[in-house]
Amino acid sequence: MGLAMVGSEGLLRRATTREGTAHAITPETAGWQYVGFSEHRLQPGQGLIIAPDDRERAVVVLEGAADLRAGTQRWPALGSRDSVFDGPAPPVLLAAPGLQLSVEATSPATIIVADAPAAKVRRTQLFEPQDIHVETRGEGITERTIHHLLPPMVEAGRLILFEVFTPGGNWSSYPPHKHDTEDPPTEAYLEELYYYRFRRPEGWGFARVYTPDRSLDASFAPGDGDVLLIPRGYHPFGAPAGYDAYYLNAMAGPNRAWHFTVDPDHAWLMNWDPSKPE
Repeated sequence: MGLAMVGSEGLLRRATTREGTAHAITPETAGWQYVGFSEHRLQPGQGLIIAPDDRERAVVVLEGAADLRAGTQRWPALGSRDSVFDGPAPPVLLAAPGLQLSVEATSPATIIVADAPAAKVRRTQLFEPQDIHVETRGEGITERTIHHLLPPMVEAGRLILFEVFTPGGNWSSYPPHKHDTEDPPTEAYLEELYYYRFRRPEGWGFARVYTPDRSLDASFAPGDGDVLLIPRGYHPFGAPAGYDAYYLNAMAGPNRAWHFTVDPDHAWLMNWDPSKPE
């Protein structure tokens, strides 16, 4: 799939600032083909403009509120939560390629922009909090809450987006799974990145990325505002006790299908009941 990055160096991207543009990841800087990602922390009246090109974009008003424009369409004062840990799911604007996008914060705001080459022209759509499916997955120490921001069943070109809330002491993206081989319907090739936040800003998590042959096998301790690139391999995540964790994961590949395979060494966990002793 044209992946240039072969080792673990450069996979964890630390937040560069707490104001303005904290991340600006392109396929070129990531060493892959599809996913782009940026984070913007804006004060009221500040904004950003994205020139028209051939990529579709998902603009997420992660925190705070902002006015959004896509071409001639305008949506005023979108967003209501002060923190990712407060309130409902965020509004998500899925913008078709070829449109100029603009964002202007109406309160202190965190804006996420995920992008990918559009497979074909799609319509611009706004998904409001009430449109977004909320799911609780797992049991006991594997329980987590998922907001389906841009799931596979939504009409889009390539982008797939979720946000996941993992209580301190719990695991998510678990059992370990991967989606790095285009083998439908068993598995899809999807590049992925995780953008992390923690309820306490000094918090951190445990992330491992490893392939079946261990040509890539690395562990990371992402902190608040960090991004982890997952070019291939299994990728479980654990939140230490006391540090409730959040991540937004953005995915894209040659086809828009979310098929994955579980590490066979740990597939027994799919039927594990943590309330029962071994």
